[in-house]
Amino acid sequence: MHEPRTILVTGGAGFIGSHFIRWVFRNTGFTGRIVNFDKLTYAGNPHNLDDVVAEWGPRYSFVRGDIADEAEVDAALREYEVDTIVHLAAESHVDRSIDGPKEFVRTNILGTFTLLQGALRAWGDRRDVRFHHVSTDEVFGSLGQTGAFVETTPYDPRSPYSATKASSDHLVRAWHHTYGLPVTLSNCSNNYGPFHFPEKLIPLILGNLLARKPLPVYGDGSQVRDWLYVEDHAAALWTIVTRGKTGDSYNVGGGNEWSNLRLVEFLCDRMAAALGADPGEFRRLITHVKDRPGHDQRYAIDARKLREELGWAPRVTFAQGLETTLRWYLDHQDWVAQVSRGDHQAWVEAHYGKRT
Repeated sequence: MHEPRTILVTGGAGFIGSHFIRWVFRNTGFTGRIVNFDKLTYAGNPHNLDDVVAEWGPRYSFVRGDIADEAEVDAALREYEVDTIVHLAAESHVDRSIDGPKEFVRTNILGTFTLLQGALRAWGDRRDVRFHHVSTDEVFGSLGQTGAFVETTPYDPRSPYSATKASSDHLVRAWHHTYGLPVTLSNCSNNYGPFHFPEKLIPLILGNLLARKPLPVYGDGSQVRDWLYVEDHAAALWTIVTRGKTGDSYNVGGGNEWSNLRLVEFLCDRMAAALGADPGEFRRLITHVKDRPGHDQRYAIDARKLREELGWAPRVTFAQGLETTLRWYLDHQDWVAQVSRGDHQAWVEAHYGKRT
């Protein structure tokens, strides 16, 4: 058992990071402090955690920092006496990585290296510490019609994004085997839920449905993804951080595969039902666009190790999770519109200054 006292969450103002912070405060016996270390790039929104600040302010701290900046990393680890790092900060959108891979190399590879080095400097040979690295199923490449990724599946990344995440995974394992840094790793399938930046499939489609805008689907939409509700992912991360075996990796998945086109059609129907509208009106917004270069056909996760060794299993069904997500987007249309326009970035610059 690892018992965190002060947790540094990188990328804590993002989608998964903000849910993880909230989930830990609400659902565990954790009595320590969480430090949110986030650069606040386009997808980082401090308002995602306004409720956390209001309820757990004395035990929650925000540090605007860059994981690729050695001085900023060292200062945060030292000032807050961090004993646990949950590393979520990453550039994560495949399309952006194709158009501009340099930032992905800097953040995902150099940033992870800088964080690992900072942990070594701060912790030395301590064993009551933990560095947990959060990665993606995309490092394993693409599957055929059958089978699923396991922890020992050979890496076969096919995009700049997945290649940089694969590189960061290798760095974490190397720092464990070479320097003895206590680490755990996890590779997760696609997440969904409230507060999701509207560039990934589900929030993009929900936002466009609300605005009656076209619903872009790559190619014929036959690509298959495994979907996991974000709070189930948060629970898995806490399970691994506190009870995972040092040096081990764990796959986290929902066992819930949908083709992109089928999912978009389902979202059209659910939004129509929620608004009392004609499903055909929304389905007519579906627009097939040129496929993404190197688009992986199918991902699927085998989470048996996590289930059998640590007792984790997803609790939220896809129907429940999508209903909660859809209702949240209906109730927070101002948030969706502001984030889609990038208005939250102007607020960040006004309060924290512009950062390159």
